[in-house]
Amino acid sequence: MPDAKLDIVLLEGLYAVCQFSLSGSGGNAAALQTPSDGLFSITKTDEEISVVCAESAAPENAKCETGWRCFKVQGPLDFSLTGIIASIATSLAGVGVSIFTISTYNTDYFLVKESDLNTAIDALINSGHTVER
Repeated sequence: MPDAKLDIVLLEGLYAVCQFSLSGSGGNAAALQTPSDGLFSITKTDEEISVVCAESAAPENAKCETGWRCFKVQGPLDFSLTGIIASIATSLAGVGVSIFTISTYNTDYFLVKESDLNTAIDALINSGHTVER
């Protein structure tokens, strides 16, 4: 676990987690348009392409799970730090909140369902983290 507690910011708006199949069904990622602002993440594996974006920018031709709220861990974070996601996940798992995580070069992001937002914020604060709304 990291020695210092984390400074976490709740981003505005609702987010979507979307999937494009590489098998030819489930949408065409080639038509995807990158929004000019906000978090937008694309991950490709041998099985799929996943996109996390503002709900308003969710591609119509993809399978999407909507209703997520996004938190950003204030960074940049040094690569030698350990346990950042574990600290967040443990805090939230203890109150029954599941997460979807994304890591970038500078920092980490995690999403929780809108219905779990207040429970998540309380759990993070009770674990010693600061949360800016």
